[in-house]
Amino acid sequence: MSDSSGKASRRSFFLTASAAGAVAASASLIKAPAPAAVALAPKPAPEKGGGYSLSEHVKRYYQTTRV
Repeated sequence: MSDSSGKASRRSFFLTASAAGAVAASASLIKAPAPAAVALAPKPAPEKGGGYSLSEHVKRYYQTTRV
């Protein structure tokens, strides 16, 4: 008799585990609403062309690449 109750609890465990897996799989398919996009004003184009500027950050990068 104890063998059949052991099988029953094992079956209920796997039934519960498969149901939880199905819930998790279906929850992963639900898409969250997209956040509102924030419109940023683009920088105006340079009048003389180009757009490269030698900033402190760029100077520091060049210093690190010297051998």
